[in-house]
Amino acid sequence: MFRRRKPEDDFAAAVYKRVGEQARAAELFEVCGIPDTLDGRFDALALHAALMIDRLRREPDGEVLAQAFFDAMFRHLDLTLREIGIQDLGVGRRIKVMAEGLHGRGLAYREALNDGPTPLVEVLRRNAYGGRSPEDPQQVASLEAHVREYARSLSATARNDLIK
Repeated sequence: MFRRRKPEDDFAAAVYKRVGEQARAAELFEVCGIPDTLDGRFDALALHAALMIDRLRREPDGEVLAQAFFDAMFRHLDLTLREIGIQDLGVGRRIKVMAEGLHGRGLAYREALNDGPTPLVEVLRRNAYGGRSPEDPQQVASLEAHVREYARSLSATARNDLIK
């Protein structure tokens, strides 16, 4: 409440808002098969957020921007958990689990996109489906194509255009 806003906070909040919109795209749930559940929605958000954090880190002040984005995201998630009725004592624990989940997913996605030992399709099966991978392999293939295009698009997007 009394803390000074840092210049990167407004930018990070705008980028987070945009990422949140992208993570709620109907295509992810209808075509790619991510379950439209609380866990599935978090998985979609974590996927897009991890890719955005990697993109932000490429800026000269990238670590500061990535941290501001992370902070904006988890302030929003904290508020959302409280709004859906999670008791105060449970919010902190859930936020910790979510932060660890984002970190682990981010590492796995980054490694897979950089031709690591585990193919991206397998990383997505394990991390993007709320614990239940779809039976239709075309859904996972569609998500893989979406992720590759999103990562490519982020790489080609200028900093100030990330909020558009």
